[in-house]
Amino acid sequence: MSTFSRFTPLIQSLPATVPFVGPEAIERNRGLEVKARIGANENGFGPAPSVLRAITEAAPETWKYNDPENHALKQALAAHLGCQPQNLAIGEGIDSLLGQIVRLVIDPGMPVVTSFGAYPTFNFHVNGFGGRLVTVPYVNDREDLDGLLAAVRRENPPLVYFANPDNPMGSWWDADSVVAFARALPETTLLILDEAYCETAPEGSTPDIDGLIDQPNVIRTRTFSKAYGLAGARIGYAISTPGTAAAFDKIRNHFGMARISTAAALAALEDQAYLGEVLENIRLSRERIGGIARENRLLPLPSATNFVAIDCARDGAYSRAIVDGLMEHGVFIRMPGVAPLNRCIRISAGPEADMALLEEALPQVLKTL
Repeated sequence: MSTFSRFTPLIQSLPATVPFVGPEAIERNRGLEVKARIGANENGFGPAPSVLRAITEAAPETWKYNDPENHALKQALAAHLGCQPQNLAIGEGIDSLLGQIVRLVIDPGMPVVTSFGAYPTFNFHVNGFGGRLVTVPYVNDREDLDGLLAAVRRENPPLVYFANPDNPMGSWWDADSVVAFARALPETTLLILDEAYCETAPEGSTPDIDGLIDQPNVIRTRTFSKAYGLAGARIGYAISTPGTAAAFDKIRNHFGMARISTAAALAALEDQAYLGEVLENIRLSRERIGGIARENRLLPLPSATNFVAIDCARDGAYSRAIVDGLMEHGVFIRMPGVAPLNRCIRISAGPEADMALLEEALPQVLKTL
């Protein structure tokens, strides 16, 4: 297969990589239909009816570009969070923001500290800009704050990544520990505090906005993809000091946000009552997943997210066999990609119909292993 000859040496050295294989690709490649889509940490309960109405009303104006300053959404988010609009940067989901952050601070060869097995899309961006990943193992199935801090002090990296709550294990740290970690970092190391699952986290695990808003070397990333049910709309935002947030304007895609997505986000913020209903549905679904796991002699791990990691007490090959076996029944789930975390499978909260399919299929799969 012929290829253009003048890609950069970095790009020529990288493999073609997809951090997550989507259920659509699995359907195409295996000729199977996904009947229960509970593997991508999407919100199967969907957005609020008020959000769907806002999308419909905005559709006729989709011929227009979105406001490149994202003024209305910044104003609404600032009022919701209790900060200033200048503290915010808007992007096409956290994934896009992560790529921009790496681009802002990483040159080829620079070290970047993260947890071994944490969100692979972040690693994808680091590799894409030539960074050198320095990974710290999990301890007791959650990210090791002391280990991350030790690696930062040893490597003097420009960037460290930490998610609270965590993907893929669903674990979390209390807010005081997170703030202490951030305060202990050198001023020259930028912390990405990924809070994609902050809405589903227990009280006391997410630092107050005021707790870190004065720290220029902290960027907190959040999304409308999880609790608000807008993964397909691609809406993320970053919270930091005005000076740090303004740096995104130097490199971001100013017309990257869709006009319809902005309308959806504004409506979602206004409908906090529906958000409360969804959070309760997620809690109940997590309990259901835990019960199904225990019925099949598997161990559900505590979760602060919209998914549950389930310890299968074997190796990655066994977990992969469960993932593949469930897909034969139309149940799409995932697993962490590295040992020892890959002894687990990961199941997203979802509607009753999806849980019923999981409950029926899992014992059938386990009988074959």
